[in-house]
Amino acid sequence: MTLMIPFDNSYARLPEIFYSRISPVPVRLPELVALNSELARNLGLDVVDLRRQSGVDMLSGNFTPKKAEPIAQAYAGHQFGGWVLQLGDGRAVLLGEVIDQSGMRHDIQLKGSGRTPYSRGGDGRAWLGPVLREYVISEAMSALNIPTTRALAVVTTGEQVARETSLPGAVLTRIASSHIRIGTFQYFAARGDVKGLQTLTDYSIARHYPDAIGPLGLLQAVIQSQARLIAQWMGVGFIHGVMNTDNTHMGGITLDYGPCAYMDGYNPAQVFSSIDRAGRYAYKQQPEIIVWNLVQLATCLISLMGDDQKASIAMVTEELHQFAERYHQEWHILFRAKLGLAQDKDGDAVLINDLLALMAEHGADFTNTFRALSEDNARDQFDVPEEFDEWRGRWQARRDDESSSEEQQIALMCATSPALVARNHRIEQMINAAIEGDYAPFERLNAALAQPFDTLAEYEELSRPPIESEKVTQTFCGT
Repeated sequence: MTLMIPFDNSYARLPEIFYSRISPVPVRLPELVALNSELARNLGLDVVDLRRQSGVDMLSGNFTPKKAEPIAQAYAGHQFGGWVLQLGDGRAVLLGEVIDQSGMRHDIQLKGSGRTPYSRGGDGRAWLGPVLREYVISEAMSALNIPTTRALAVVTTGEQVARETSLPGAVLTRIASSHIRIGTFQYFAARGDVKGLQTLTDYSIARHYPDAIGPLGLLQAVIQSQARLIAQWMGVGFIHGVMNTDNTHMGGITLDYGPCAYMDGYNPAQVFSSIDRAGRYAYKQQPEIIVWNLVQLATCLISLMGDDQKASIAMVTEELHQFAERYHQEWHILFRAKLGLAQDKDGDAVLINDLLALMAEHGADFTNTFRALSEDNARDQFDVPEEFDEWRGRWQARRDDESSSEEQQIALMCATSPALVARNHRIEQMINAAIEGDYAPFERLNAALAQPFDTLAEYEELSRPPIESEKVTQTFCGT
């Protein structure tokens, strides 16, 4: 039976300067490790067909179904602040797009599918560890209701990939609302291609923000979506690790899970990425870095805003100055909710920041402290509980000033402070087991993280912070 995928490939209909047409490089012995059946059904894909050999061949890059138009997308970007004129999909191929049951358009992309014209000397492959990592963490982010790419499947290749050592190869099938990045806009702006930039702007508006009007309206929409996204990251202690402009998504979703991590003990200056030696993308830096990235986008859009460049600069500058207010509004709403507070009252910001300062001083576990507030046992997270007691008294007085009931406040806390996140040491343990052919930890993590807001006894040990010997202090890209 022939595998049929209902592709409708709008990006491949754009001018060919946007991409290179290239097929995935076949692999030796593809084997299906994981298939996200629920996601497949939502995309209108046949799960049974995907599990057949023809489906596994498609998910590995060995077979290109009818109506697929495989391409590698072109983009540029700032990486750790340094400008790179030519980036692009160096190890990924976009097979095509499908429209889900709600009418939303999604890319189906193979990551680790071999060399492309943008590989810059790389092998274009991925090894199993980062592929499983992205599968688990991206699906966990989705369950946390944070906008993200999704993972459809993992296929091992039967081949080895050369990194520090020889490692098992794999391909991730990634689903995204698009793969348009700020770096995509930089690609055309840096070349002075105003026509291409206009085409990209019109396409991005149509695909992501149909109510936006013109380049200024697009900028306004991206500022708002990024303000919300970064606040959501901060609310779960997530550190992206590589907030380059080529990893900043125009639709406001989390893109690329290389050296990302969730904090255990709260430390605003926390960095995990092995390549972020200066702490550019530390936890506390994320709101500032996204503004830096948005400035790069605004710079690209100015050329589309008319002949009066001075007036255009003034307009985009005014919009960029709105980010801080929009971000802090999103941040305050979320962190108030994590304290069970639905109303906005004077002193709330001080109350939140005082708790965070206490957590930082005592290295209190980020996830467990906020979750424990709903169970009134957060005191146990602090080395000097008496210092928390003083804060708790002020918090209780503020809760008494709410119009909601205690039950409603607890429900709000539980709905915004997960019991489980994808902790670094559990990810590391899962990868090490998978390398040895044991996928049980991978499957168990996925099952547990699909219900992050529920306290489930069967997964209780997954909420435990790492002991000293389990701590993961660095995370890696995998390229």
